[in-house]
Amino acid sequence: MKHTYKITGMTCNGCKSHVQQTLESVKEIESVTINLSDGVTEIVMSEHIPLDKLKELFEGSNYMIHTIDEKVKEKPKQKKGIQGTYYCPMHCEGEKTYDKSGDCPVCGMDLVAEATVNSSPQYTCPMHPEIVKDEAGACPKCGMDLVPMESDETAEQKTYKKLLKKFWIATVFTLPIFLIAMSEMIPNNPLYKIMDMKYWNWLQFGLSIPVVFYATWMFFQRAYTSIRTMNLNMFTLIGIGAGVAWLFSFFGLLFPDLFPNQFKTEFGTVHVYFEAATVILTLVLLGQLLEARAHSKTNNAVKELLKLAPNKAIRIENGEEIEISIDEIKVGDLLRVKPGDKIPVDGKITKGKTSIDESMISGEPIPVDKEINDKVTSGTINGKQSFVMKAEKVGADTLLSQIIHMVNSASRSKAPIQKLADKISGYFVPVVIAVSIITFIVWKIFGPEPSLVYAFVNAIAVLIIACPCALGLATPMSVMVGVGKGAQEGVLIKDAESLEKMNKVDVLIIDKTGTVTEGKPSVEKIVSLSNYSENDLTQFVASVNKQSEHPLAEATVRFAEAKKIDLLEIDDFDSITGKGVKAVIQDKIILVGNEKLLSEHSIVLNGEIAEKSKIEQAKGKTVPFIAVNNELVGFVVISDAIKETSRSAITALKEKGIQVIMMTGDNKYTAKAVAEELELDDYFADCLPEDKLNKVKELQEQGHIVAMAGDGINDAPALALADVGIAMGTGTDVAIESSAITLVKGDLHGIVKARALSHKVMSNIKQNLFFALAYNVIGIPIAAGVLYPVFGLLLSPMIAALAMSFSSVSVIANALRLRTQTINN
Repeated sequence: MKHTYKITGMTCNGCKSHVQQTLESVKEIESVTINLSDGVTEIVMSEHIPLDKLKELFEGSNYMIHTIDEKVKEKPKQKKGIQGTYYCPMHCEGEKTYDKSGDCPVCGMDLVAEATVNSSPQYTCPMHPEIVKDEAGACPKCGMDLVPMESDETAEQKTYKKLLKKFWIATVFTLPIFLIAMSEMIPNNPLYKIMDMKYWNWLQFGLSIPVVFYATWMFFQRAYTSIRTMNLNMFTLIGIGAGVAWLFSFFGLLFPDLFPNQFKTEFGTVHVYFEAATVILTLVLLGQLLEARAHSKTNNAVKELLKLAPNKAIRIENGEEIEISIDEIKVGDLLRVKPGDKIPVDGKITKGKTSIDESMISGEPIPVDKEINDKVTSGTINGKQSFVMKAEKVGADTLLSQIIHMVNSASRSKAPIQKLADKISGYFVPVVIAVSIITFIVWKIFGPEPSLVYAFVNAIAVLIIACPCALGLATPMSVMVGVGKGAQEGVLIKDAESLEKMNKVDVLIIDKTGTVTEGKPSVEKIVSLSNYSENDLTQFVASVNKQSEHPLAEATVRFAEAKKIDLLEIDDFDSITGKGVKAVIQDKIILVGNEKLLSEHSIVLNGEIAEKSKIEQAKGKTVPFIAVNNELVGFVVISDAIKETSRSAITALKEKGIQVIMMTGDNKYTAKAVAEELELDDYFADCLPEDKLNKVKELQEQGHIVAMAGDGINDAPALALADVGIAMGTGTDVAIESSAITLVKGDLHGIVKARALSHKVMSNIKQNLFFALAYNVIGIPIAAGVLYPVFGLLLSPMIAALAMSFSSVSVIANALRLRTQTINN
């Protein structure tokens, strides 16, 4: 039988997977189909299950199951802590985020804060801190001036301080326990002259309570969560190992007669392990402390970008300059930017000129000269001159905000290589627990006396030394640091999968205009071979192109404006992708485009126009043709200089074994001239969007890993289909949206950087995975006691805890090396 329900509270594929597994765990349920977008869920059952029983499955979670028609209020998320955006560093629920700090509900790990823009400071009263306002003023309670709230302390710093406080408390109480336990090694132990061992054991028990039930209690909470959700991890092993040691000692104090003599001392007391439990827990806490400190550095690149966002701006209103919050800026506002100021939002200069340091966005250290109508970007730094700009993109629409959002999203995404680590991690903890049990049995049967004590201690050592978290953190830490490094260099990665694939690319398809060339075409001349004058044709072409987004069209409009030619009203405008434009002006049908557009309207290209146009095309110029009422009347000669970096970038890519192919909508003569100048492997001219798309398909079917680089709407389909789509940041929003990698500066050298970044990140991930696997493969047998028969060596559970604590820190430290590496080659 099939039933349809609705499940609320799911926000990502991780939620969907968790809900599906929960439902499928019920034996009466045969299959579950979930539509994540609307929560509609079809459940096939062997026998009917009451809805109340299904609801019990999700008690204590954010999910609710109900009938389709039932109106319910979605559960509030059960989280505590400070506001913000947080995610689990282990990616337990995919890319799911939380709006408050706390522990991951699946694995128990501390949620990590995502770096976000805090555009405006908040104000509070020094006498009444509960008063918080968005702007300065007087306290409504006492009248005192409100002061800016301290916002320098990040969520990571707060977590670090909290852990540091607990660590010192744990250390203060653990140290005397350790000294008491170690005093047994002193001949004629002087402590026993003060009081009997039984009372010293009770003192150790009392000192251990703050350590276990306050400073490190979170480890046991996480262990419980991991077992309850069956997402077994490091805390499962620590909770079992340290918990067994402490409980064994506690019951040994209360009921000593229940224990065999092997566990008893010469004084008749049970040998307690309070020092092992507390030292293990304190060392693990030290590892968490060091990990928190190291983790705070993994997204330093984003934090540096956040520092670029100014809080204030100067708006010009009725000739007056007024300081406002950046949140108050609206599209169309005129803003004054003074020397040395950070540019508040994206826009264009309307008055003045300057040079701007864009290194923090593009990665290029040389300031860029700007004048009227030039674009300026939020977060970049003005030089020594003042100017007025018009706001065009504000808030989340600015390039800086988009970069930060893209970096954060990519940092949370999973690379395909992580599937290996996830698969191993799924079996890891059960295998370690099994090894621990086998270790206990083997030592009990074959070990020297007291065999039970050896078995107990070594079984705990096996549990404590294993570190699945090092394996789980190996990939996401490298991805986070690598994506941040790329952002600093002007290479924006949309997801971890594209970062991994970029290292395998062997064919690169590139567009011409705006990719190989500057994308700032200029009209050299308009040639008329008819009764129409050059000015007439200029007026026709610019009027039609006024509504087109193509860079070549914009060039013709600028050409007309420079000649002070008035534009005409047009009707029935139509942009034919990959061919040109069409419109009606004064009852005349105007066509501006390439030969394919002409042939569509049965216009034959021959004679004098054909000869003259070929001469220009052979020089690498682009030549759109002009037709009036299906009669060919002239053509436009447009030049677009090849970028200085294109040749060196293409050479560098070919040296890495990448085949570079140019596909352009331009004619074969222009394409050939550019291809020969750049020494490309191949080129294709007169390409429509579907031609580029089909070429990508063809190459993929041949087994190639294909990257596509472009900047226009006509490139979007191929960008989306390619294994890695690369958009020029200077291109259209559609191209950027369709791509996996965006190059802020918009030149081919960015692809060289992206390739180098991919290679370094993948190498770093493999190093991390090797270290994590090698550590566990070597450490677990040593903890089990394989060295004892030959060397007589055993690993103390406390030393095992120390080794485990530093394994995750070592993985993060290795990932942090990416911050200092260059990615220019």
